[in-house]
Amino acid sequence: MTEFAPISSSGHLIIVPWLFDWPIVADPNLNKTFDVALHIGTLAGALVYFRHDVARYTRAWFGSIAARRVGSTDERLAWALVIGTIPAIVVGATLESFIQDELGQPWLIAVMLVVFGIVLYVVDRIASSRRHLEDLGVRDGLLLGVAQALALQPGVSRSGVTMTAARLLTFDRETAARFSFLLSLPVIAGAAIYKGLDLAGDGIPPGLAGPFVAGIAASAVSGFLVIAFLLRYLRVHDFAIFLWFRIGVAALVLGVIASGARSAVI
Repeated sequence: MTEFAPISSSGHLIIVPWLFDWPIVADPNLNKTFDVALHIGTLAGALVYFRHDVARYTRAWFGSIAARRVGSTDERLAWALVIGTIPAIVVGATLESFIQDELGQPWLIAVMLVVFGIVLYVVDRIASSRRHLEDLGVRDGLLLGVAQALALQPGVSRSGVTMTAARLLTFDRETAARFSFLLSLPVIAGAAIYKGLDLAGDGIPPGLAGPFVAGIAASAVSGFLVIAFLLRYLRVHDFAIFLWFRIGVAALVLGVIASGARSAVI
């Protein structure tokens, strides 16, 4: 559910097992392997929802290459998605080990939830909504891609930070959400393929086939439903509910740490 909502899926995938003291949090290999399953499910749900968009922009991109020009709106949007994917791939490939080892600490996730939740809400409140999806160009795609790369820090939220950047560029909320979701698809697919290579070699750990199937199904269904909900919700609502949710989760994490029930680091 948190993959597409602006509340940080990577942060929640760390915080939930940390709160409940599940063994997965102390087993990096199992954690990474299970993330592959969740990415596969999320990607499946999103591709079902955006199947027509994906087909249209894929055709437009290959058509643009064949014609050696960018003519139509679909071709421009296709190139915006391609160019916007590059920053996250470069940063992710370069800093993967550092991100996994240093940036996934519960106290830091709590701070990021609050800081970027406030930024999202404030930017949304002050920004105009004069631009729409058909106005989005390659330069916008690059800027949104740079913003997306910031979400490699757990707690920031990939959808949240790209929606923030889109609102800052004066796109309406629905456009900000739709392009954010579409921009995430190549990154999610890349992560699933990259991490899936290890899974293909090692296989699913013994006795965990059931949980893996359940995780894939749950992430596919919930991802689809959240996308459908958010695209309708943001037509008439702002991001206040997500800000308060982020603050609530951060308060819970910091409260648990202050009580001594859990360590601030993993």
